[in-house]
Amino acid sequence: MSQLSWWRGGVIYQVYPRSLMDSNGDGVGDLQGIITKLDYIASLNVDAIWISPFFKSPMKDFGYDISDYLDVDPMFGTMKDFDELIAKAHKLNIKIVIDQVLSHTSEEHAWFKQSKLSRDNDKADWYVWADPKEDGTAPNNWLAIFGGCAWEWEPRRQQYYLHNFLKSQPDLNFHNPEVRAAVLENVDFWLKKGVDGFRLDAITFCYHDEQLRDNPAKPKDQRQGRGFSEDNPYAYQYHYYNNTRPQTVGFIEELRALINQYPGAVTLGEVSAEDSLATMAEYTQGDDRLHMAYSFELLTNDFSAAYIRQTVEELEASIGDGWPCWAIGNHDVQRVATRWGKGETNPAMVKMLNAMLFSLRGSVCSYQGEELGLTEAPIEFSELQDPFGITFWPMFKGRDGCRTPMPWVSDHQQAGFSDSSKTWLPIPAAHKAMAADVQEADSQSNLHSYRHFLKWRKQYPALVIGDIDFIDGTNECNNNILAFVRSFESEKMLVVFNLDNSANTFDASAYDIIAVKDGHGLESASLQADAKLTLNAFGSFFALIK
Repeated sequence: MSQLSWWRGGVIYQVYPRSLMDSNGDGVGDLQGIITKLDYIASLNVDAIWISPFFKSPMKDFGYDISDYLDVDPMFGTMKDFDELIAKAHKLNIKIVIDQVLSHTSEEHAWFKQSKLSRDNDKADWYVWADPKEDGTAPNNWLAIFGGCAWEWEPRRQQYYLHNFLKSQPDLNFHNPEVRAAVLENVDFWLKKGVDGFRLDAITFCYHDEQLRDNPAKPKDQRQGRGFSEDNPYAYQYHYYNNTRPQTVGFIEELRALINQYPGAVTLGEVSAEDSLATMAEYTQGDDRLHMAYSFELLTNDFSAAYIRQTVEELEASIGDGWPCWAIGNHDVQRVATRWGKGETNPAMVKMLNAMLFSLRGSVCSYQGEELGLTEAPIEFSELQDPFGITFWPMFKGRDGCRTPMPWVSDHQQAGFSDSSKTWLPIPAAHKAMAADVQEADSQSNLHSYRHFLKWRKQYPALVIGDIDFIDGTNECNNNILAFVRSFESEKMLVVFNLDNSANTFDASAYDIIAVKDGHGLESASLQADAKLTLNAFGSFFALIK
């Protein structure tokens, strides 16, 4: 175990800097706020933090539209603050992973400001430009994720530019070797700063089809899941030509060659593709591509043992020597306590969900607030900040409900997050009741369960880095039992989760149980003399077996 890379089986705590802690009273979280909470984060027994973008940006997509990759936005602080953050985190043995948004920039980036001026300047071919059709319309039928056509007219060049997200987020032209070299130079800047890795946002969008072929239509019955419902026309197409192009693997290999110059540094790719599991496997195979990747496969509304098993098994069957990373929540989807709780959250369910995530084979991204069991915050239209939600309201209410500030102190006006009279998003009363200080005082809280389970997990290499083999659950109530064996060398752990809000049974007679492990602090299960296991609602069971 001690000889393995830190990220294998590691737990990465995602920090959304706007919403973790505000240190200067302007209602927005910042780097100094993160620094003040590093001791808290270390107490969770996580291995690293992933910090969402803090670079200079006009903030039209809240930092995912970067105008300067090499500087800190004044909203979040200074480069000196970031240096201090890295130094303190490393003293606490916490790794720092930062977002890199490589496929596109802000329209305010100096590269784009120059590129749009003419067709013959030094940056003219740094973005994806195309002539209109004969009738003046867009070059093809590609759609943007945030709504509408993926092409925007630029009168200076008399051409369209591509934007897979907002029109203020023009796509870089990765077919241009100068662009790739400049992107890698930016990455190298942060490696020299001492970061321990990168979460690669929208990595599947780097390349486009140079022939600009139309995307084919997608049948209505397939326009589901992965964050894009029938309410969004983006779901109407197979995105074969503006996503996951074959050249991406070559760039990933260039990136990995750079990363390898910094021992211990790691890459984590965000994969959004027509077949995300296959792409995860492709992007992580061998030792010259990404170290690990995660997708939106467990960020959907399907909370069933069958779906979770199918998803993990499908990836395991194809990933070979690659390494997965799993997440059930992040800054782009509804809070998992609400999404999988179907509006009825239960502390036992929240504890079980975290333990289930931490027990799958792979590394883990855990979003801030999941240790508290935070629910989706209700946001009125007048309070919305997210352009995605503003466009699609009320069918899709955007991502603001999972991005509200962290509640630290229950009886404080702004829940201890800020001294400002108004925060960038409101903090609901329900979250104040779930604040960290309340849960610190309750030994049975979600917070203590999260912290305790991760400490307990570290004792068992099988749970951290072992193989996984799913087994069928024999039960009398229904089939919503998730059961598998994790194994590493001679250690084997039987793991059983009841995903229902009612008791369930599991036949464990096929397993030679050496010792039942009860130290995890979760809702319990009882093992009968006939080896029949009775699990309470959202119950869990762990046992070492021969």
